[in-house]
Formats: sequence, structure tokens, C-alpha cells
Amino acid sequence: MNIRALLAFTILLLAIGSRANATTYTMPENSNDSVITQYPDHMPITRAEQDETLLDVARRFLLGQTEIVRLNQDVDRWLVRKGEIVRLSNRRILPDSPHNGITLNISEYRMYYYPPAKKGETPRQVMSYAHGVGRQDWKTPLGKTKIARKIMNPAWHPPESIRREHAANGDPLPAIVPPGPHNPLGSRALHLALPGEYRIHGTDIDKINGIGMQITHGCVRMYPEDVEELYDMVSVGTPVYIVKQPIKIGWLDNVLYVEAHPDLEGEETTLDQRFAVALRLIQKANNNQELPDFDQAALNKALKEQSGDPVAIYERLPPLEEVAESMPAQAPAPASPSALKPVRKPSPDGYYHGN
Repeated sequence: MNIRALLAFTILLLAIGSRANATTYTMPENSNDSVITQYPDHMPITRAEQDETLLDVARRFLLGQTEIVRLNQDVDRWLVRKGEIVRLSNRRILPDSPHNGITLNISEYRMYYYPPAKKGETPRQVMSYAHGVGRQDWKTPLGKTKIARKIMNPAWHPPESIRREHAANGDPLPAIVPPGPHNPLGSRALHLALPGEYRIHGTDIDKINGIGMQITHGCVRMYPEDVEELYDMVSVGTPVYIVKQPIKIGWLDNVLYVEAHPDLEGEETTLDQRFAVALRLIQKANNNQELPDFDQAALNKALKEQSGDPVAIYERLPPLEEVAESMPAQAPAPASPSALKPVRKPSPDGYYHGN
């Protein structure tokens, strides 16, 4: 697959009235690749059939609020006009974490769940869900933990600190919030083996637009149908990795991608700092070898826009045996190529020509 082909995505129009099954991806064939794609060679979009908001579109396609806003930076968050086109997510780079259990990358407000594979096999699928995370003053903790217990239709016992906060804001809470549509835990709760009451849980109808935002008291909040699906699949003891990776680098079919997300509230990095982080990750992705001559302009653009959409910055020649397999049987084996080559720079018309 060459870079020009990567840019020449077919537009895939998804019906505005349908709900996309946007959570399940097939793992790359090459175990060293880490970019997952839902619609190969397509750029998924939807078209508004009536005036609505980006939050309405996010809810319909199970995307987070920050995610859909960053993908559509030229679209009014609060008014998507009838007929206006909205971009949807397609590719994602898997976080740098073990491919088992659950990984929560709080920088992108997204969870990755790897269903258990058969013994001796690597995971064949990964499921990704949008979620909300802790506010600046109630940060979601990082590190490895596990699912400690599961509760269906939980009651909520607000900690005294949260009750004081609500009382100060003129919104007093009862000692116990019973199960129901206004329970902040929603219909499912998966407790984490961490000090304090940290959970992966659903949401109440009053805060459903907070999915994909930094809005909770440290817990991980999911859409109702997503948490119900996850609840049924995971068992007590499932490992959970909570990471903060605003910049991710990954390979797919010999093309290197970068994916950048905005800083969390209360954190601020400069473009130079993000570039330095990206350089370290690129070198790591290249087996800690000398940095390739990648497309620095594309990298800078991705780090500046922080759209969360993976951007191709480099293409390497495939291994010799892979080239040989793709050639006709009567053709002679090619000469040994150099290991790497840079992404070709586009001409003024925006396309790639020649070599």
C-alpha cells in the first residue's frame, strides 16, 4: 500500500438515522503493527438530515464529545445544519500497553478491550469504547489494576467529599442514590482494585453528553449500551491498564502513523515539547535505530491540530520476502532494497507523482 493510495480514501456515507457498530476492530495481520481500521480504504462521514448538534451525532455513533469535535474543527458544535457533512472516526493507533484485558487511555477518552484469545494465540479482535474521565481536581489514577467486583443496578453512596462539594454548589445529595435513570453510576459498575471508590460505570440520563470529556470524580463513565456490553464480557480479575498517552505512533502495512490528542485540563505542552515526545516514540517504533527521513511537515501539522486522526508520516520498503511473494512466479527476485524510505512529499496540486 503506497501513500497515494492511503490518501485516496473512498468516502463512505453512513446513514444518519442508523447506529454504527463502531467498537469492534480486527487486529492487524502483522503482530508488530498497531493501527486498527474499521472501514479499510474509506473515510466515513455522515450527513445531517435535520439541524442538530455534534453531540447528537456523537451519541448516535457512540463517539465521545471531544473526539467528534476535534475531528470536525470547522463545524459548529452546537448547530450542525441540515445537509452538513460530519466526519466520523475510522483508524486508531493502539495504546502502548499489553494487548490483554482493558486499557484506558485517558488522553483520548477511549478504552480498548482485548477479548481473551485461545491458548497460545494472540488477540484477534479489539473493542474500543468512548468514556469520560476525572476532572483536573479529581484525576483518574494511572497504573495497572484489575476488575475487583461487578455490580448490576448499583446504588450510589456519595463520599462525604462529594456531598460537601454538591452542598456548596446548592445541589445537596442524599446519603444513598438508589438505582434508576438519575443514578450517576448507571445500570452497571465494575469496581477497580484501587484505593478509593474507582469504577468503570454507566451514566445517568442527565450527564450522557459528558462521555468523552474530563468530567467525573475520577471514575470512568461509559454510554449505557457500551457498559452493559462490557459488563457481560469481562470477568473479575481482568487486568486494567490506565495510561496517559496523548501522542501515539504505530505501523500498518509498512506505513508509520502518528496520532495526537489535546492535553488534559490543567496540563499544557508546547509544540516543541510534543515534537520531542513524538521523536522519541518514532525512534522506539524504529527499533531504536537511527531516525528515518520522515515527513516532518505532516508530523508538525498532526501535533498542532491534535485531531486524534492518525496521519501517515513515513513509508518503508517491505521486507525482501514480502516483495518476492507479491511478484509473479516467473519474475526474478528483486535486488536487496534499502530498509526504509521517506514519505514522498506532495506536489503543489496535493498529489504524489512518480517516485
